[in-house]
Amino acid sequence: MFDTVLLRSFVAVVQEGGFTHAAARLNLTQSAVSAHLRRLEKQTGRDLLARTTRSVTLTADGELLLGYARAILALNHDAQAQLSRGPSEGAIRVGLSEDLANVRLMNVMQTFALRYPRIAFSVRVGIPAELLHAMDQAELDMVIGGRCEGARSGRVLWREPLVWAGAEWASLTPGAPVPLALLPEPCPYREAALAALARAGVDYRIALVCSSGAGLCAAAQAGFAVAPVVQTQLVHGLRVVPPDAGLPSLPDVEFTIFTAAGASAPIADELGSAVVLAFANKG
Repeated sequence: MFDTVLLRSFVAVVQEGGFTHAAARLNLTQSAVSAHLRRLEKQTGRDLLARTTRSVTLTADGELLLGYARAILALNHDAQAQLSRGPSEGAIRVGLSEDLANVRLMNVMQTFALRYPRIAFSVRVGIPAELLHAMDQAELDMVIGGRCEGARSGRVLWREPLVWAGAEWASLTPGAPVPLALLPEPCPYREAALAALARAGVDYRIALVCSSGAGLCAAAQAGFAVAPVVQTQLVHGLRVVPPDAGLPSLPDVEFTIFTAAGASAPIADELGSAVVLAFANKG
């Protein structure tokens, strides 16, 4: 069985190109690193390095051992990291807005479940305002969702436009109230859309209320109504309603991660970064 201390010195010498820099990196003396290499060569019964006055190079046997050494050190580090996490880490309950509940986000959650096997991750999908209320009631540890405005402190992950979505083939009837498909209250997209219509003096009627973003998109695809959705929710058959239809512009949506007091800040930061990466190419 190889001693990981010896393997670490061996890998450091190779990566740093010599004993002096390897010793500095490992916070050891140069003689200690040299002793580690001699012990490793004695253990293997092979010359691992070809030494000159100016440099060290790997022998064929050294090349072979290097790959194993890196793998052994990586596995050792991973094992230590996993076992150092105590069972008290328990569960992390994530609230997720409905328009983010897709395969990309679920892949992120699965990756975290594998990375932190002692933590039970669970997800509740809903409307951001309801999820934030649940977090205030200590039912959730963090919430990821979109908002158009708000004073609550959170980390903004990214921004994108809120748009009016309609069927590619349909157009609004001039002079008629605009038929709307909306999520139920309290919904930031609903509030932003109704406020914009009121400011612009545009008549409307609520044709559909549905708690599913898929339901809103279906109503818009059928030409039954138009719906306020984030731009990346424009699935096949939908388009942004053109400006000449008379609908007012809508604000940008800030997708934000909110964390409860006492939640694991490092994991929340890591999760937020992973979500940003997953949605970096949202088109």
